[in-house]
Amino acid sequence: MYSKKELQNCKLCELYRTRLNALAGEGNKNANIMLIAQAPGKLEDKENKMFVGPSGKMLDKLLLHTQISRDEIYMTNLIKCNLPQNRRPKQREIKVCSQYLDMEISEIEPKIIVPLGYYATKYIFEKNGLREFSKKEFPALIGKIFISENYKIFPLSHPASILYHNEFIFKSLENFSKLKKMERN
Repeated sequence: MYSKKELQNCKLCELYRTRLNALAGEGNKNANIMLIAQAPGKLEDKENKMFVGPSGKMLDKLLLHTQISRDEIYMTNLIKCNLPQNRRPKQREIKVCSQYLDMEISEIEPKIIVPLGYYATKYIFEKNGLREFSKKEFPALIGKIFISENYKIFPLSHPASILYHNEFIFKSLENFSKLKKMERN
């Protein structure tokens, strides 16, 4: 796997010019569950730590509700650098940065991959030869289990979406409860 120093020195795309940190994944290296978000937010970039902002507080609530500890899981991002103004990732950024994610998946060997949001799900589906889908079709995939050769893929909404859409909380709690049950099986 890559080293944190190697990641900090990465200049494979233009994002190195605007980031404070290239954020490495963190958590249990023997985890059954791997969460994959899109990219670090401003606070995560500043503190060089996963899920420390408002979406992190929401993730903690979801995990607490389902009795999953951060110590049990591995968390990472598709893109390792903060995206200026929280813009969408560019295809070339995904292409070059995903090599780091691929290394993490190979090392961690999770049973369950949980892509959070459209871009992470799209990448994981493409990598595993699963069906293509549009942004409009993405909501229909949330909370469903897809089987790849090596693991289960369980797309979920990013915890930040709940901050903007309170109505998502109950479905998100239900989906995280499914995640805990999946881990046991």
